[in-house]
Parts: sequence; C-alpha cells; structure tokens
Amino acid sequence: MYTQPLGPGAELAPLEPWQAGEFLANLDRCRSHIAPWVGASFLATDLESAEAVLRRYWDAQAATGAGIHGIRLDGVLVGGVMFVSIDTATGVAEIGCWLEPAAQGRGLVTRAAGLLIDWAFRERDMRRVIWHTLSANAPSISTARRLGLTYLEPDDSGDEPMEIWSITPEQWHAPRPEQHPPIG
Repeated sequence: MYTQPLGPGAELAPLEPWQAGEFLANLDRCRSHIAPWVGASFLATDLESAEAVLRRYWDAQAATGAGIHGIRLDGVLVGGVMFVSIDTATGVAEIGCWLEPAAQGRGLVTRAAGLLIDWAFRERDMRRVIWHTLSANAPSISTARRLGLTYLEPDDSGDEPMEIWSITPEQWHAPRPEQHPPIG
C-alpha cells in the first residue's frame, strides 16, 4: 500500500482491518484524551470491535473512497484521519481525525488532513469538504482554521454545541497567507 510522508519520521498510510491490534493499542493510549471528541462507535474496546471499526471504513473506501488512514510517527500508530463520509450525489465529504497527546504540536493532522482534502477535490470531484467539531474542541477548530476552512454554521442537533467548518475547491486552491503546511 501507499505511504505519504508527513515530516521527519512521520507518514500517512491506509488502516486495514488486519491492523486492528495496532489500532486498538493506539486507542488504548489515547482513549481518555479523545473520548470527549469522537463518537462512541469509533472507540473500540477489544480486538473484535477494533476490526469492526476498520472494516466499516474499509467497506466505505471500496464504495465511495471514504476511508481511514493512520498517522505513524517513528513506525508507531499515533492517530489518523478519515473521511467519515463521501456523498457522491451531493459532492460533500466529511473529514475527521484523532491523535495521541504525545504526537500533538507537530502539524501531523494538519498535513494528513490536507492530503485527504486535496485528494477529495482532485480525484473525487467533491464540491465541499466539511469538518464537524464540538465547539469546545479548540485544537480541532485550530486545525480547521490552519487548513483554510471557514466557519459555516452551528450544529445544534446534538447534546453539546457543535460547529461545522467547510471548504470548497475554489477556496482550497486559492492562494492564502497561511498556505497548507509543506510536507517534508
């Protein structure tokens, strides 16, 4: 499979169901840190549920291109990015992420999400990529801003205040003062 460099010692590669043990170990290291921000269906608690999560994304990848990709730092899975969904009828893709605290502050999620956003526009001809986040998740909002996403609207459909951030291909390809972080 492919790997994409994200910086010194860091790379992005697909996560497949057979990697459930590695995925579960990553979740165990960061469970309490990411639990407030990710859905319960993502937080696998055993090998079977970890494989089920990865299989769900693997099946989505086969159907629409949505999928899950791991971020490895010095060969260890420390987080990842994924397309939660790709709706080819509307041209809207939703992106998400998670990361262990020890790997934060290196721009890994920003660079990895940038690769996925670029792919969605160039290869899947999406009209919009959206980023849902809880209003209290300051690191997620900062990443959305660094990627050039703009605040779209509040999402009051759940128990906690959420925000929807968005970017179109025109915005993505337009020059910005804080352009996508360089890879390497």
